[in-house]
Amino acid sequence: MGRKKIKGSHHIFTKVGVEEILNIQPKGGKSKPYQVKQVRNIILRYKLGENGNE
Repeated sequence: MGRKKIKGSHHIFTKVGVEEILNIQPKGGKSKPYQVKQVRNIILRYKLGENGNE
């Protein structure tokens, strides 16, 4: 399981075994398009969610 830290409007996510640190700044309850792409690329690169690998 990953870790989440909130600093102001920034939601910072980390996970053991994942090099990248995600910094999401929701605007009006939604993430920015480039942030969605970053999250998607990390999910695909690390095969997160497959066979219980979360």
